[in-house]
Amino acid sequence: MKQRLIAKIKTVLQHVPLVGHLSRQKFIAQFVIGLIKSRNVHFCEVAQHLNDAAKPTSNETRIQNFFRDVKLDYLVLVQLLVSLLPATGKLRLCLDRTEWDFGQCQVNSLLVTVGCGAWHVPLYWELLDNRSGNSNAAQRIAVPEICVAVLGRERIGLVLGDREFVGHVWLKWLKDNGLNFVMRLPKHHLLTEQSGRRRAIADLGLAVGQVRRFAHVQVDGVWGQVWVKALAEGEFLFLFGTAGLTSLGQFYAKRWTIEQCFQNLKGRGFNLENSHLRSHDKLRKLVALVSLAYAFCLSVGQAADRRTPVAHKNHGYRATSLSRHGLNIVRQLTRPATDARTRLARLVEALLD
Repeated sequence: MKQRLIAKIKTVLQHVPLVGHLSRQKFIAQFVIGLIKSRNVHFCEVAQHLNDAAKPTSNETRIQNFFRDVKLDYLVLVQLLVSLLPATGKLRLCLDRTEWDFGQCQVNSLLVTVGCGAWHVPLYWELLDNRSGNSNAAQRIAVPEICVAVLGRERIGLVLGDREFVGHVWLKWLKDNGLNFVMRLPKHHLLTEQSGRRRAIADLGLAVGQVRRFAHVQVDGVWGQVWVKALAEGEFLFLFGTAGLTSLGQFYAKRWTIEQCFQNLKGRGFNLENSHLRSHDKLRKLVALVSLAYAFCLSVGQAADRRTPVAHKNHGYRATSLSRHGLNIVRQLTRPATDARTRLARLVEALLD
């Protein structure tokens, strides 16, 4: 069954060529299955599952050669990931920055995920050169700009971001492009009312848990809506956006999907932050292939859940996330004794078709 999956993924890559050469398309298929089987980005671990007919040392050399020499078409990858999304309906973009350290090397990545409901996959990313520094306005705009170009503005229902994604240039770009958005702002940003009065949210006199809404105020030189909730220890949930005043808090809560995505890419899924790569070019390729493996597992988990729903615990959440459910299914199917005629095997093949 493992070889059937590799052949199917290779066929997909022939229609959506991340790389031009057939042998490299097969390598990507093998590498994706190797990532899923090993749940590890270390080349020596993936090499154990890459090509059963070759020695692990030969497999590892092949991996190193691919990451050194081969160029991926990242816009084609975006189109491939988009093909896994529902064909109709509004989509949600979530922006965030994640970082991790390997010795003296620090990886700093600006990433946008796309999806709807609980279904979210990485869509596009850039590695930043400023170590742990925040992104600037030009970088914040460049990443979602690619997503808008591929998806079309009419398909994007909402853009979400945390406290890093602030500033006049960035917020004005969102508004000028007609994108509904909700951004959490740091508490020191001031409100400017229509009368010209400027206020700090700390001066609103809110008790813990109390909410205050402003239908038309200016923040960072941009007019929009504000939703403020007082939290414990003098903190605030300070939201600014254009998505609908009464729904800003509810919409912002959907941002948890990008945190879950990061968890599945890193510690709980493929251990991306354990990578020893230092080259930005190689790291960007690795993020691309891990994202492809994650999106594949999530699609399998979602398809399987539609047929036989995953059990829910008492707190209401699934006992296993859809991505982990799909990962477990694919790992099971790659075992030597797995029958390709089982219901799950047919389901995965149909998904790839």
